[in-house]
Amino acid sequence: MGDRTRSLTLTDITTTLDMALDAFGAADTNPAYRVCGTSAALLQGVPLRAGDIDILLASREDVETFAAALSSFPCLYATSWFPESSQYFTRFEVNGVEVELSTVERQVDSDGWECVGSGPWQHYVLVTCGSHQVPAVRLELRLVTELLRDRADRYDPLLDHMSTHGFDAALLQRSMNAHHIPAHLRRQVQDRLARSSLGTPSLPPA
Repeated sequence: MGDRTRSLTLTDITTTLDMALDAFGAADTNPAYRVCGTSAALLQGVPLRAGDIDILLASREDVETFAAALSSFPCLYATSWFPESSQYFTRFEVNGVEVELSTVERQVDSDGWECVGSGPWQHYVLVTCGSHQVPAVRLELRLVTELLRDRADRYDPLLDHMSTHGFDAALLQRSMNAHHIPAHLRRQVQDRLARSSLGTPSLPPA
């Protein structure tokens, strides 16, 4: 069984994704997907604790296709519909790591959501995992998810990384607007990112 209490390393995540994607390739399946959650941030160099790998898919059919490709690995949770979160969900153990596959079937007008609407499909970066190029959702969207949850232990490392490596100010602003992030958190973001070392345009005043 996977151990969600342990913190995954970058090697854990890249190796696991490489193995899972090899299985997809062997099954000749190629649905679009995105890696979301903390593991997506860790893939992009942010030192965060990750306990599993979250893979977002566009449809229930895609979840079933990926699940079939992973059928040689232990299934920890059979495909199920969760109406309270609008998710079609399943969980496998690959390389000792829990890999969660799901849809998020809600409609939103903004591209500023990490796992809902057009945001994750438009805003991502490709990260090398073994022989694969893995699409990970951009850090701007991950940051706002953590701001919404008010988890400073998660958003502080994201802000540190973005202040050093740069960020998309317009995307971040749209995402904060979409989630109605409170003014005091917007001020923190503005203060931390105003002097990005890469000279990315700063956010407008909170």
